[in-house]
Amino acid sequence: MEWYAPYLGTHLHQLAASVSAASCEGDAGAGDDECRDEAAALRLKMVAVAAILVSGAVGVAIPLVDGPMTSSSSSSGGGTFVLAKAFAAGVILATGFVHVMHDSEEKFVDPCLPPTPWRRFPFPGFVAMLAALGTLVMEFVGIRFYERKHGQEAAATDARDEAAALLEDGALSGIAGGTAPMSGDDGKQDAMHIVGMRAHAAAHRHSHAQGHDACDGGAVYDAHGHGHDNGHGSEERPSKSRHVVVSQILELGIVSHSVIIGLSLGVSQSLCTIKPLVAALSFHQFFEGFTLGGCISEAQFKNFSALLMAFFFAITTPAGITVGAGIASFYNPNSPRALIVEGILDSMSAGILIYMALVDLIAADFLSRRMSCNPKLQVCSYVALFLGAMAMSSLAIWA
Repeated sequence: MEWYAPYLGTHLHQLAASVSAASCEGDAGAGDDECRDEAAALRLKMVAVAAILVSGAVGVAIPLVDGPMTSSSSSSGGGTFVLAKAFAAGVILATGFVHVMHDSEEKFVDPCLPPTPWRRFPFPGFVAMLAALGTLVMEFVGIRFYERKHGQEAAATDARDEAAALLEDGALSGIAGGTAPMSGDDGKQDAMHIVGMRAHAAAHRHSHAQGHDACDGGAVYDAHGHGHDNGHGSEERPSKSRHVVVSQILELGIVSHSVIIGLSLGVSQSLCTIKPLVAALSFHQFFEGFTLGGCISEAQFKNFSALLMAFFFAITTPAGITVGAGIASFYNPNSPRALIVEGILDSMSAGILIYMALVDLIAADFLSRRMSCNPKLQVCSYVALFLGAMAMSSLAIWA
């Protein structure tokens, strides 16, 4: 181990020396000087703040306002929502792979950073991998915690409500029939016995439905007028807990890279850089907001919590632009320290967005029973998914 200590010390010294806040020489080219106009750039930044704020707010608000309509699985509005969500999932996937990951790689190969260690090891992919695995762990722990906490509370509340209703029904029927109502203990025991019988019957019906084909079983119960409750009732609570955790982690990934995007646009004084970013980021924010709004709507948050999540998403990029414009006079985005910090944050955001798009948005919808039982919806959803991915990837030409 003695021979390894000098080697490790040398690399740690190089790593510390590379993280500098000093300006990088030659970071502004002739092309940047031709497009540089601080007064016009400031006006364009204000336009960008308004455009991105409106597009993000509208995108996240549509699923929240139309939540009751989109939750119905048999309506045409529900099918439209599925297609729009598939398109938005393609946007999120392309954002992670084509935009955010590419930005991270550009940061780490910048000439201002020394080759060792930043170009001798694939830091962008490594950090993105760790972020994806960390997202998996966070999602697992979050779902387990939510199910254990809210599942026990809901079960206890349902049992008390049903027992109280049965006790009241029994007392009223006893009075109507001319018999004396049962005592409290006897009535409670009988009520709980009936609750247990009903639970056993519901479990038997559910297991019987699972024995048939998934699509046929749903159709049989729908014909009796109560297929949704019996066919999916046992999945309702875990699905809600998953949507709660997914929406929160997705917002974390979106917000983290939105801050970097806003800062990058805010500190830029080049009209050639800002102009294409305004349209690209408005499109980007609208469909990211639509995806996030759909997850928030499916999670069935309380109104205040849903509005709070939507508000933070809508203002993150405009706030980043505003902060960037305020610090543009002394902040150097091409310093080694800024490049490393932004590169790591972009890599983490890319890992989170790629995981969320593939696992929680695409796989969760495309492998669902509803999608597999409707070939037409499945084909249309695949088309929407590829269109969203291609449309967002094409924006890389300008941004």
